[in-house]
Amino acid sequence: MENLLHNISQCTICKACLPLGPRPVVTAHIKSKIIIIGQAPGTKVHDSGIPWDDQSGKKLRQWLNVTEEQFYNTENFAIMPMGFCYPGKAKTGDLPPRPECAPQWHEQLLDKMPNVELIILIGAYAQKYYLKESAKRTLTETVGDYKEYLPKYFPIPHPSPTNRFWRSKNPWFEELVVPELEKQVKNILKE
Repeated sequence: MENLLHNISQCTICKACLPLGPRPVVTAHIKSKIIIIGQAPGTKVHDSGIPWDDQSGKKLRQWLNVTEEQFYNTENFAIMPMGFCYPGKAKTGDLPPRPECAPQWHEQLLDKMPNVELIILIGAYAQKYYLKESAKRTLTETVGDYKEYLPKYFPIPHPSPTNRFWRSKNPWFEELVVPELEKQVKNILKE
């Protein structure tokens, strides 16, 4: 695992497309129990090198009902975004994650984590990549049918502040789905 993480840290596969240059942000441990697969780091995470070190991360930890200490313990959580580096700015929000990362690195990482009990798929990019044809037409439908993907996958929306509108339109997510997510995480981490 250490060699693989070192190789990833040296990756320059899409260097020419990255406005701030490569800085892969990924954490994993051979004992990781839960994998979080999000989109790609934002500028704050690019600067700090710490995954989910922003407002989205605060909201995500709230949804998972875990402390920062639990969250950043790689024996609990591996953090493996669809794109490991900041992809650049779009008109609204950031550009999509670079398409090179997941095919290049995900399978190698997954092969080194035999104890994974749950993979949390955050946002449409991760859900489409991993759920393939079983993903629904929209993220809302996929998240609404989260039970269909258990026990392996748990699809959720992105916890970004820019997703406030989606959350206000879909109050069932925080009322019904988040408590189930908390329960799944708690059961896995207490083992």
